[in-house]
Amino acid sequence: MTLYDDNERVFSSEAEAISRVLLVDDQLIVAEAFRRMFDNEEDIELHYCSSPFEAVAEAEDYKPTVILQDLVMPDMDGLSLLTSFRANAPTKAIPIIVLSTREDPKTKSEAFSRGASDYLVKFPDRIEVLARIRAHSRSYLAQQQRDEAFRELHRLKAQLERKNAELEALSCSDSLTGVLNRRGFDEYLAKEWVRAIRDATELGLLLIDVDFFKNYNDNYGHQDGDECLRHVAQALGAGLKRRSDIVARYGGEEFAVILPNTGIEGGALIAESLRAAVEALQVPHGFSEVADYVTVSVGLASVKPAPGQVPKRLIGMADKALYQSKDNGRNRCCLLSTTDEEEKKQTTRVGKA
Repeated sequence: MTLYDDNERVFSSEAEAISRVLLVDDQLIVAEAFRRMFDNEEDIELHYCSSPFEAVAEAEDYKPTVILQDLVMPDMDGLSLLTSFRANAPTKAIPIIVLSTREDPKTKSEAFSRGASDYLVKFPDRIEVLARIRAHSRSYLAQQQRDEAFRELHRLKAQLERKNAELEALSCSDSLTGVLNRRGFDEYLAKEWVRAIRDATELGLLLIDVDFFKNYNDNYGHQDGDECLRHVAQALGAGLKRRSDIVARYGGEEFAVILPNTGIEGGALIAESLRAAVEALQVPHGFSEVADYVTVSVGLASVKPAPGQVPKRLIGMADKALYQSKDNGRNRCCLLSTTDEEEKKQTTRVGKA
């Protein structure tokens, strides 16, 4: 083993499982004594720093597994240096064995209160020094490995959670249109239903059907039919202004829009704007019996959920309103609301016949 002064390092021939010792002492004779002590120990390497003012930076650079530090040095109190090591994040956990010329209980107590890991009186017995250095180094390296394993576990856990969230999102997403699928719709409606009961707010729901879509599919082909559904889904999504409002593919050519905290009047405005947005796409539909372009019929319902009620009630109301829209000539919106727990049908047409 060789010794290099201050800014140079000593490297053991063994690259693994070695104790890297940083010695901080202003006396070169002390450094030489430790060099001789470690000379034939292949698992220990020594780096010497003579200036306490450079010690923290040296430790950051050298990355020791153990620090041997004198308590009595000119220009800086060894206890202050000990405090500096412990206050610095990269050196905070490194074991520090303090060296002193006397075994004073008060000095010992102060050193341990400042974060010393061990205390030796100069010059200690060689066998004892080697044993303590190896023990502290093993303990430190083991803790580093545990910390690294914990960080890796945390990283993998976060990665798994992200992947699970992505899979969950995919499982709730309609592959054709990109909006929520029926499963996503059911889950979101159930969540908002509970929220509406808790907050005593209204919950609105639109059921939207593409008018004469079977005729469109039969005459333009399924590929064009799929593209038509994608355009409709995009128009519906773009027409929603609040993050809480979501569109879902309810099934086939039918879509649903969940409107949290929305009464019948606000829902009617949204319903009409979405109907108009689809009509404004001007997707040609030469086989529609209501217009020259793709249009939709909309059924709107809004309730203030109460404990004991289930979302199926709201879906049933919106479905009745949708059938009313179709019966009244399509390309329109019809509404169904509740007053004093009684369903009241409103056949007022919003939009064009």
